[in-house]
Amino acid sequence: MKIGAFQIQEPVPQLRNPHVFGMVRPWVDVGSVGSLTLNRLERYLGSKDLGQLDRPGQFFDFTRYRPTVKLVQGNREVTIPNSFIRYATTENGPDYLFFHLLEPHANSEEYTESILEIIKHFNVQRYCRLGAMYDAVPHTRPLLVTGTLGSVTQHKPVANFKTRRSTYQGPTTIMNLVSEGVDKLQIESINFMVHLPQYLQLEEDYNGTSRMIEVLSSIYQNIPGDLAPVRRGQRQYRELNTAVDRNPELKSLIQQMEAYYDAQADSEEPKAQPAVEATSLSPEIEQFLSELGQQFDKGQ
Repeated sequence: MKIGAFQIQEPVPQLRNPHVFGMVRPWVDVGSVGSLTLNRLERYLGSKDLGQLDRPGQFFDFTRYRPTVKLVQGNREVTIPNSFIRYATTENGPDYLFFHLLEPHANSEEYTESILEIIKHFNVQRYCRLGAMYDAVPHTRPLLVTGTLGSVTQHKPVANFKTRRSTYQGPTTIMNLVSEGVDKLQIESINFMVHLPQYLQLEEDYNGTSRMIEVLSSIYQNIPGDLAPVRRGQRQYRELNTAVDRNPELKSLIQQMEAYYDAQADSEEPKAQPAVEATSLSPEIEQFLSELGQQFDKGQ
């Protein structure tokens, strides 16, 4: 069955008051926080494949999103990058749709309209966008999460979570057409953004993933807080402390970030231009952090 540009597997499931958890790569998915969060939710809820783009080459440049090749029982198999959707059902509802979306390079209006057609077909009740961005925050403090809740209530408080509507103006992603479309359909919309240290760029940031799941569990009672990979994330950041102690320039930079973070801890509205954002890293520190991040990714 085709819905827009998506090929949906049959039989098409009947979902009850579904909510969408959506993420977009590479836009606002630094540290793979959105991807890792969706993967954990899907494993916990027992998700199943629902569909993917019928012809992803209509929307993606495969010199930018590279296909991968692997050997399976001695045979070469090529995997083509794609946007795909999974779903999970629950005993008492709501059911869930998981949107793993790539940012398009062409035919973007058709792409975003197809996503909205999926949302309309399944009568989605809430659209929740997840992501992460780099910010002038220290790894030595609890990661900040910002977002919007609308009329959604939390059943338990979460420290270092601030409701904040973006006032940004300037270049953006075409994927914001999906958010605009959701609003026009009068579908409940919420979003959450984890702020990660700009000097520590891990391919998979489990501390950021833990914070995201912590916030989601404060809203969804069927998402347990202990689903978060807390220890793995703490270990990632803890391993950086030893390296920081050996580098006075980096240590001084982080102390400035700590001072700004602490000064803003009780404020709902941050300053437009934090002083620490003007602090640049030397080429030696940038190379050092790049090598350190590669070591973390390799599990060293």
